[in-house]
Amino acid sequence: MLTVFSGLLVLAFVVGACSPGGTTPPPSPDATSAAAPSSDALGGLPPTSPGALTPSPAVTTRPATPVPTPAAPSPAVTASPAVTPPPAIAEADPEPFDMNLYRRGDFVAQYTFEWCVGASLQMALNMSTDGSYTSKAHQQKMWKMAQARSDSPFGGANPRGWTASLNDLGIGPYTLVSLPTYEEALEVAAKAIRETDRPVGLVMWRGRHAWVMSGFEATADPARFDDFDVTGIRVHDPLYPHGSSVWGASPKPNSLLTPKQLAKQYVIRDRGRVNLGVPPGWLLILPTSSEA
Repeated sequence: MLTVFSGLLVLAFVVGACSPGGTTPPPSPDATSAAAPSSDALGGLPPTSPGALTPSPAVTTRPATPVPTPAAPSPAVTASPAVTPPPAIAEADPEPFDMNLYRRGDFVAQYTFEWCVGASLQMALNMSTDGSYTSKAHQQKMWKMAQARSDSPFGGANPRGWTASLNDLGIGPYTLVSLPTYEEALEVAAKAIRETDRPVGLVMWRGRHAWVMSGFEATADPARFDDFDVTGIRVHDPLYPHGSSVWGASPKPNSLLTPKQLAKQYVIRDRGRVNLGVPPGWLLILPTSSEA
């Protein structure tokens, strides 16, 4: 009996040593399960089971195949339209041309048989300005002005004094020229009138008389064509209506003479008693666009 009791006492002591206070302690979480892995350890994927983790096979990441970026389409090259040159404009055919500087009241007759240069200076002033110079006193003044500039041993007014007076009156520049042919003289005179809008002085009767040329008719405009013929000449003879028994009648003021008609009185000056400083030829008191 004592032996049985002793055996029970030993068994109770062993059992009581495992759970103080008579209760069985709950199992430690460390003994039953592993800590839940962090989401970082799974690469963001959920675990396959709530128990032990089955390691996922290593994922070999292939380098991403670059996606080719489509090239921006090149702007369409539009060929420049062929430039068609404008059709060549053919030079117009020459047409007859005429001009005249004369206005009513411009003509002045000479008051004496000596004052033809004085009257011609008055007409040039009238055609080149808005003035009206017609008096005898003014004509005498113009003649004396030309006489003083003529340097003539005979006391008259010659082409040199006529030219110098035009320039001193402020309607120049004018120059005394001699042309070798009659046709060239007419063409040069027409060109000068067209270019300057001023009259030309014609040295008539081999240097003995003065007329004024105010205009012309031609086969073409001298400002556009070099090749033209003068077909008519507008003239003013200050001796009208008297004329000359040697050279013929004076045409009416502003008469349009043909070259053949003018040639009867407008002739070459091939010699003279006064040296005018120009060679023999047809003499013009010529307006120019600049100083000669």
